[in-house]
Amino acid sequence: MTGIFDSGAGGLSVFREIRKVLPQESYIYYADNANCPYGDKPVEFVIERARVITELLIREGAQIIVVACNTATAAAIGTLRKEYSDRESEAVRQRVTELSGGRQDHIMFIGMEPAVKAAARQTRSGIVGVLATAGTLHGEKYINTRDHFSAGITVVEHVGEGFVELVENGETAGLHAEAVVRASLKPLLDAGADTVVLGCTHYPFLTDTIRKVASDIVPDRQISIIDPAPAVARHLLDVMTEEGILPAGDDSGDGCGRSRNSDDSGDTKDSDNGDDVKDSVDSGGSDNIRINSGQVSDPDAMPEDGSSSHNSQNSDDGSGNSNAKSTGDGGSGVRLMASGSTDSLLRLYASL
Repeated sequence: MTGIFDSGAGGLSVFREIRKVLPQESYIYYADNANCPYGDKPVEFVIERARVITELLIREGAQIIVVACNTATAAAIGTLRKEYSDRESEAVRQRVTELSGGRQDHIMFIGMEPAVKAAARQTRSGIVGVLATAGTLHGEKYINTRDHFSAGITVVEHVGEGFVELVENGETAGLHAEAVVRASLKPLLDAGADTVVLGCTHYPFLTDTIRKVASDIVPDRQISIIDPAPAVARHLLDVMTEEGILPAGDDSGDGCGRSRNSDDSGDTKDSDNGDDVKDSVDSGGSDNIRINSGQVSDPDAMPEDGSSSHNSQNSDDGSGNSNAKSTGDGGSGVRLMASGSTDSLLRLYASL
């Protein structure tokens, strides 16, 4: 099972690409929408939320975790890898073994990174625009990547003000969405950008609106929009192959031929978003979808068997019920979980 988490529903843009290359995999997706957006939160807060969610996903059966959030990647992935991926550490092995019920002794993380490398290759004007959260743009990881791949080009940046809120509210088109997008996109286009990198996993859901607004602002300029999610999906496939945890039926590796406790070394790097990604076809079909909602601060507060199809207590403060429902049977499963309302999660999932 692959665990995926984001500050909200935006990480479903990454899940959409992952499912294309791993159609037989089972998934558990956690939206921390009670704390969304992460972009304006202190680094320490994001790290602690990432820890809590990681431990929840491990307890619920995740064998590998995708941090489908640029801000969380920038703030927390180094800490997560140190505390849960380092198989040379006895403390890590003991902790993950305990969390997973003996299933594995470490867990790998795949992170997000704005695709500056790909944009630098693609730009014709020599000017690349990056739309991202403040947390991403100020993060060391992004700054290092930008500086490494920006030789000979100009990179202009702008926070996508209000973009996350648009997506979480299901308002990805219309006059209001266009006005919000215009305010952040126009400075990049005015600076001459012909390639725009989407540096937040919520932003791909606004791609059509971004294209429309760009054509209004610079009708004579062809604008390329780069989403790193396909490269992240391919990198996940590579790491799962190395770890020996590909699901049966996916022919991209040797399946589950190696134990999670193997001494084989897995890659802990984030995706090289400059590489091209081969097109894949989504297998379609009906997913086994389970939805859990409720405020979660303590992983122990979540039901461990995931089998409930009725109201269950998922709140760590004991103050509220959370809805858990199940539809479909057989095949790969998708379990959606949230710290707040599941409305936006279900709305965006239905649009995939």
